[in-house]
Amino acid sequence: MTHALTGLARTTSRGWDRAAESARTGTVGFVALTVAVGALTGLGAVGFRWLIEHATLVFSGFADYSAVGVGQHPANPNLPWLGPWFVVLAPVVGGLVYGPIVYLGAREARGHGVPEVMLAVARHGGRIRARVAAVKALASAICIGSGGSVGREGPIVQIGAALGSSVGQATRMPLDRMRTLVAAGAAAGIAATFNAPIAGVLFALELILRDFRARSFGFVVLSSVVASVVGRAILGDDPFLALPAFTIDSAWTYLLFALLGLVAGAVGIGFTRILYAVEDLCDRVWRGPEWLRPAAGGVLLGLVLLVLPQMYGVGYPVLETGVNGGYVVGFLLLLLVGKVVATSLTLGIGGSGGVFAPSLFIGGMLGAAFGQVAHALVPALAPSPGAFAIVGMGAVFAGTARAPLTAVIMLFELTGEYTIILPLMLAIVLATGVSRALSDDTVYSLKLRRRGIVLDGHPADQVLTDLRVADVMDPAPPTLAPGAPLPGAARTVFASGSPTLAVVDDGRLRGQLRAADVARSLDEDDDVAHRTVADVYDEVGRVGVDGSLRDAVDVLRRRPDDAGVAVVDAGGSLVGWLSHRAVLGALANATAAHD
Repeated sequence: MTHALTGLARTTSRGWDRAAESARTGTVGFVALTVAVGALTGLGAVGFRWLIEHATLVFSGFADYSAVGVGQHPANPNLPWLGPWFVVLAPVVGGLVYGPIVYLGAREARGHGVPEVMLAVARHGGRIRARVAAVKALASAICIGSGGSVGREGPIVQIGAALGSSVGQATRMPLDRMRTLVAAGAAAGIAATFNAPIAGVLFALELILRDFRARSFGFVVLSSVVASVVGRAILGDDPFLALPAFTIDSAWTYLLFALLGLVAGAVGIGFTRILYAVEDLCDRVWRGPEWLRPAAGGVLLGLVLLVLPQMYGVGYPVLETGVNGGYVVGFLLLLLVGKVVATSLTLGIGGSGGVFAPSLFIGGMLGAAFGQVAHALVPALAPSPGAFAIVGMGAVFAGTARAPLTAVIMLFELTGEYTIILPLMLAIVLATGVSRALSDDTVYSLKLRRRGIVLDGHPADQVLTDLRVADVMDPAPPTLAPGAPLPGAARTVFASGSPTLAVVDDGRLRGQLRAADVARSLDEDDDVAHRTVADVYDEVGRVGVDGSLRDAVDVLRRRPDDAGVAVVDAGGSLVGWLSHRAVLGALANATAAHD
């Protein structure tokens, strides 16, 4: 029996290895993996929505508490004695639950998620810890369900990307295919959530991969389509918002759309700056344990919800009502400001959720208010105020994320109206231009820049990230003992032709003996015969053999000459040497291969 089980295990292992090798090198196997990522992410999106719905029921007693009417503030049916004050308690209790989950489970799950995926693709070879998917789903669902005014799209992007990365790591994918799987998961998340497969693809290519090569495009499309099919099969084919019909009767109306695009670009940048200003303020004020921060800050969020319950959760019912003309101008602007404050506060206190939906919400309120004012002033040019709300959604998102293709196609897929394309393109292009003029960063890249990470660097940066020190290092040079007489060591140094030799004692690297220092000592010291290597050698730069070439270059830059740095293993033993010449050679070879 034991032999049979052992044989079965070996057969299964060999079968898995063959399948993984086929996926790593072939097309058919990799297509199967992208389909699997799309299906898993589609199911993940459905499960994530289920978690949000049930968390909202638990914390509020309603399917979506933001749908309450203006001036209404019903109590939680399960806690009627608290009255409307339960909304102050809900974010506190939610923070007590998801705060420790994020802190202990995966701290990269905090925040809006997309920047972490961008960083993983650009700098970490697409590697994302598998646990991130579970932690992000649970933490974001609890955060949104307990009143956090954030979106579900950012989390599902990170969840899908983590699933894609996990599949890639399990099959030991090469880096380019690993990144494609991560982008496929991100695209699948957007496709399943919005029922918008084309927008999902463009989101992944514009923001995650930042690359439109045909080699990646086909696989990302396939994953997005599969996820959308899975989502539609379970959730139905209904759009996530019921948007109004509209008409454009005059060419002069495009001037109004252009003006809205300019305003929306500025609003998008304003939202971004307020978001991070609130986060900075929370960082300065909070001095307690990080896991407790969401609960403590939940008191402030709860007070905002007490004043404006429409900010509870994602707020799609409020967005739909606003776009369809259900609110007056003053209340629309109040909702706009309230969303900026509530979203910034939710993320500033350590909440987990996206900024995609809030940017659509802010744009919808801006566009609806703009459309109503235009209709009152020049009714002939603005017969359909709802059209401005739809265009505002896309324009503010474009101004915030600077992803114009995604914004255009997203709103087109949501409306199904080709008539919206021209005003959308006009407003979105202008919003993107204003955004670029006002800021070098998007809402996603600014989070990384604040941590000292700039993704849009030189193409060589990607090579430095992908290569390990072990891939390019030279063999270890001859070594000298600290107690060796200096005259003999000098002959060894000069015979080697190397500018420096390593000094090793009992197997441990102690430093380096430079040829220039030896020559100076021989020339200036009258008692050189009695001197040893220990009298002359100095410190040496060290890098780990398993580290990235990027980190090693940072060490090389700090060295005063071109002698290079020592490569050591985990125990501190010398295993190789890294020179500037070796790094330049690696960059040249990688660039030639890419070209």
